[in-house]
Amino acid sequence: MDEGLTYASVESLARLLEISASRLAQALGIPERTLVRRKAAGRFSSEESEKLLRLALRFEEAVGLFQGDTTAAARWMATPAPALSGHSPLEYCRTEIGGREVESLIGRLEHGVFS
Repeated sequence: MDEGLTYASVESLARLLEISASRLAQALGIPERTLVRRKAAGRFSSEESEKLLRLALRFEEAVGLFQGDTTAAARWMATPAPALSGHSPLEYCRTEIGGREVESLIGRLEHGVFS
């Protein structure tokens, strides 16, 4: 049960977000050297996988916000947001609390509450 996500799943998420796997790892606080080791091993740790899964879930919600437009959602995820203290949703998803803030922001935007 402690097996993490495969490296291929991270590459897939990076493609959807229209960024490199390296940029994705950087945004989530996974060092470049660790990324290289995980690529060789084929899997991420449980903790790293939780960060990646949190981001994937927020991205899925952003795609819903943009009515299925993955390009617009990816752009939004990478753009600094005033409601997130000038950080991008991508960066904010580094922590559980940040991920919840992004989820809350998406909910507010879906309901027309601009912040």
